[in-house]
Amino acid sequence: MRPPSLLSLTLDSALLRIAHIADLSHLPDHLVIDLFRVGTPRGPLPLSTPARPPRQISFGVIASLEMSSGIQDSEVDIVIAALQPNLNTFFEAWRPFFSRFHIIVVKDPDMTEDLKIPTGFDLKVYTKADIDGVLGASSINFSGHSCRYFGYLVSRKKYVISIDDNCLPAKDTAGSTVDAVAQHMTNLKTPATPFFFNTLYDPYRKGADFVRGYPFSLREGVECMLSCGLWLHNADYDPMTHVVKRNQRNTTYVDAVMTVPLGAMMPVSGINVAFNREVLGPVMFPGLRLRNEGKHRWDTLEDIWNGLCAKVVCDSLGYGMKTGLPYVMRSDAEAGKALESLKEWEGVKVMDDVLPFFQSLKLSRTAVTVEDCVKELASIVREKLGPKNAVFTKAADAMVEWNNLWKSHGAHHA
Repeated sequence: MRPPSLLSLTLDSALLRIAHIADLSHLPDHLVIDLFRVGTPRGPLPLSTPARPPRQISFGVIASLEMSSGIQDSEVDIVIAALQPNLNTFFEAWRPFFSRFHIIVVKDPDMTEDLKIPTGFDLKVYTKADIDGVLGASSINFSGHSCRYFGYLVSRKKYVISIDDNCLPAKDTAGSTVDAVAQHMTNLKTPATPFFFNTLYDPYRKGADFVRGYPFSLREGVECMLSCGLWLHNADYDPMTHVVKRNQRNTTYVDAVMTVPLGAMMPVSGINVAFNREVLGPVMFPGLRLRNEGKHRWDTLEDIWNGLCAKVVCDSLGYGMKTGLPYVMRSDAEAGKALESLKEWEGVKVMDDVLPFFQSLKLSRTAVTVEDCVKELASIVREKLGPKNAVFTKAADAMVEWNNLWKSHGAHHA
């Protein structure tokens, strides 16, 4: 047996007196990590010990352990926008993953049929009567896919996960069924790294880490506020792409999660998304509605606009957003109907105005809360984009109204 090294003897001695050491900040990071990793004779040293250094330890594994201590089931609401009456197949497929959580189902106010939902779930269904009863004379249109935002408003949980009702659990490359809920929770509870791109993608995933050259001062990361998952089978295309590639299906499962870099914009899809409602709720609104908006995803831009606003707010306040895993399997029952929307889809022109606006947008330093950011953003949208298209003026109005609704109805914790 090799004799103990001087370093190991020093660490052992330090562990015996760990409760009396108030400050470890003068030690190199690798020695602090060894202290936490080795632990005491009674087990690993908890990260909540008073001896924890006042600065964050700038190693991905330690930050990951601290932030991924686990989201409790009681902290999560699953919000489902019901755009079809028969949800039996949907809920039975998701039963292994949904059954332990509280579920909010918001029925499309335009749908007259009764919902069919199997028993055995802890859920609450909201209808048009509930929406009108809570909001009264609201100018925000909660029909179609926008009805899910009402679920965000009435939820009282810290985290919300939302999946479209035409999506089923996907399978990974090994043939195992993907637990989308668990992956979203992992994405939200491990840090994001928006300030410097890691070429191994998410450094907090098993088997990954920060690559050589990644600044140690940035390795603690920041809080992740939104997780944008992806889809297999029927991809989330616009009408033109759907028509041109009507027989193409997405079959590529990319086993990766990445932080969207600071300043980079992305089209957040509401098909498969999760977010920290407690922080990001005031910016998760149905702001932009096209004049001829329909019930298909390619008829809408509400989630794209919502995601762009959320990204600008996260960038301004120092939060992060991730995309990649988890995947869901998206039905193609509507894939052949895109031609109906092709001739009059105004989203192409709208995005030509929207993207340069968001790319150049900088919020002021006086906007220090999400609510402040939304208020300022609405004012800039009205001033800069309003003269170009009336849909932007209506979007600004909806953003202000949502902020007020959040203060009166949404800003309550479980």
